[in-house]
Amino acid sequence: MDNTNEQHNTLLDRPLPERLRPQTLDEYVGQEHLVGKDAILRKMIESGNISSFILWGPPGVGKTTLARIIANRLDREFYTLSAINSGVKDIRDIIDRSKNNRMFAVGGSPILFIDEIHRFSKNQQDALLGAVEQGTVVLIGATTENPSFEVITPLLSRCQVYVLKSLEVKDLDTLLHRALTEDIVLKKRKITVTEKEALFRYSGGDARKLLNSLEIIVSSFPAEVPIEINNNVVTDKLQENIALYDKNGEQHYDIISAFIKSIRGSDPNGAIYWMARMIAGGEDPLFIARRMVILASEDIGLANPNAALLAQACFDAVHKVGMPEGRIILAETCIYLATSPKSNSAIMAIDAALAAVESTNDAPPVPLHLRNAPTKLMKELGYAKDYKYAHSYEGNFVDQEFLPDKLRNTKLYEPGNNVKENDILRRLQSEWKKYGY
Repeated sequence: MDNTNEQHNTLLDRPLPERLRPQTLDEYVGQEHLVGKDAILRKMIESGNISSFILWGPPGVGKTTLARIIANRLDREFYTLSAINSGVKDIRDIIDRSKNNRMFAVGGSPILFIDEIHRFSKNQQDALLGAVEQGTVVLIGATTENPSFEVITPLLSRCQVYVLKSLEVKDLDTLLHRALTEDIVLKKRKITVTEKEALFRYSGGDARKLLNSLEIIVSSFPAEVPIEINNNVVTDKLQENIALYDKNGEQHYDIISAFIKSIRGSDPNGAIYWMARMIAGGEDPLFIARRMVILASEDIGLANPNAALLAQACFDAVHKVGMPEGRIILAETCIYLATSPKSNSAIMAIDAALAAVESTNDAPPVPLHLRNAPTKLMKELGYAKDYKYAHSYEGNFVDQEFLPDKLRNTKLYEPGNNVKENDILRRLQSEWKKYGY
């Protein structure tokens, strides 16, 4: 009885997201594309034959929870490290323990879960390589950053990458219902939810943020008072409790969103303010720099191609110089990007091209005149026949078809309305009339 009471009290001391953390795949909410019926991760788990992989997705979508569920389901030894406070020695200690324990293990290699693996240095990642390659441990990494940028190539090549998505409204609705009806604390309260929009909006598809917000709202009322949760109540209670900045999740994506939108909106004052919020909150400066590299092509693009060069130079310089001096380089780039002319024509063009690829599922062949003809047989088959070498014509241009027959005359690039792309447009209008420029 005493043990039961002690466990009960320990559970009460935990925050709501921990009290409701799923223990099985059936309790897990969201990520149907990975763990739903016949989905790839569920099949792997059910087979019991699991290989190393990395979970990439925004905060609060179930990366850590999924790793724990897998370890429990397979009855494997489970080690966990945080990249923030673990070093090479910690990694080697776990590898040594895993090697020793494997001699007596029945269920397979231990699982090593590394949270925020993108924060591991090259040396730390190198220390993992041998153990992952030899199967001493099964690595499950979790990251909010694109692993292509942050995980070394040899390690990445040994891991499958699975992308987790922000939770949908139906998922948030399931979590809310579960919290109100199953949590040992909340189910005892008289809580009525008449409006959910604000609560879901503040969560941003983040389960942890949803449950933390719900707990903040409920705890702001006396224990004996019935609670009605509506949009006004949510807004009032959460605005009173929002912290300055939480680089580990709560406002991380809200602040970076405000930063990006300020630059996109050409406001250097808003942009530098939100950057300062991130710097003051301890954000990784390379995260800020990396976002500016992406933004330079996505939102400025051909209106000012030098923006991408400066953003890349900023990333390299901050990486070499570090903080606090790196803040000056970040600030210069931030202001330059905010005050640059804007164009999203590049991202629109590639998205249109990808849509065209998807719409032609049979993958139309490359026209014969565009194919290479390194052999006599290929030449006899017509490869490269009728190809016109542009440099042999006036102005280094000749009108010929470069798209498959099914996409003939399809316009995918639409120049933006800015000085540089107006020049591009005038050239396209003189050379490519068939596209309707």
